[in-house]
Amino acid sequence: MTSALNDLLRATSRSFYLTLRILPRAVRPQIGLAYLLARTADTIADTDAVPLAERLAALREFRAAVLGESSAATPQASADFAAQQASAAERELLEKPPEALAALAKLSSTDQQLVRDVLATIISGQELDLQRFAGAQPSGKIVALATDAELDDYTYRVAGCVGEFWTKLCRAHLFPHAPLDEAQLLADAVRFGQGLQLVNVLRDMPADLANGRCYLPLARLTGVGLEPGTLLAPANEAKFLPLYRSYLDVTEQHLQVGWRYTNALPYAQFRVRLACAWPILIGIKTIQKLRRANVAALTQRVKVSRAEVRGIIAKSALASPFPLAWRSLVAPRSAGSTRARV
Repeated sequence: MTSALNDLLRATSRSFYLTLRILPRAVRPQIGLAYLLARTADTIADTDAVPLAERLAALREFRAAVLGESSAATPQASADFAAQQASAAERELLEKPPEALAALAKLSSTDQQLVRDVLATIISGQELDLQRFAGAQPSGKIVALATDAELDDYTYRVAGCVGEFWTKLCRAHLFPHAPLDEAQLLADAVRFGQGLQLVNVLRDMPADLANGRCYLPLARLTGVGLEPGTLLAPANEAKFLPLYRSYLDVTEQHLQVGWRYTNALPYAQFRVRLACAWPILIGIKTIQKLRRANVAALTQRVKVSRAEVRGIIAKSALASPFPLAWRSLVAPRSAGSTRARV
């Protein structure tokens, strides 16, 4: 990946950039490039100032370019979309597709296919998300997902598939001959990714509601006498918090599976293990904070501080050479051998 793309990666994701830097060089360019392409698609999808039909058209065009089905370098995104970005980094992101696509073309055919497969799935999730919430209105009409199956599908498309991509890439380049249970590793990788996305969903719920989106399924809300428009009303706290915490339980189970995944990796792959451990540890810390929060605190966007993140990174790095200390980083809970559902 070029220095310009590397600088752009640093500017658009400080937290992921830390994870990327610890990874071995053999997989760093492919994962970094996949992130930049996914972030480009996400920025297109999130540009609310552009009409929905144009965003969907731009996503289709961008997907065709990523899959090698078109030579277009997303002129819509470069022109109309870039001008709508408040962030200088995101404006530059939408002006860089030609360079990112050129970097994709330089990867091996196997790595190209892995990147293209994961981007196709991610973009399909972004398109479906836009279509599902087409009737949502900021500070107005709130549209909710219908069922837990829709939530499960969403978290797979935008994050669970990333776990598969990460695993296949690392397996091919770093430990192709390690005796691992391939099917279990990939299944755990999916739940790992879904858990990270559920942390985002539950942490960002107040902001999503303000934008007219509710990722907690309507079937579950109505089952306890709630509706999206009054979900965070103080009068509904006694109904809402038990349901909310049940989703925190599922999220934590997914991250426990992510920890199992991390410890299944060859012990010599300490860089990959650290890159997996950091988001798990930050996610678990976030869950702990969310579990203690009442409705008023949730509306203030609970998050892990930078000082806490630095502490997590330092503690895990120091523990990595010592198996007992390493395993104690995550308190054991029953993660289960099957996909956890609410």
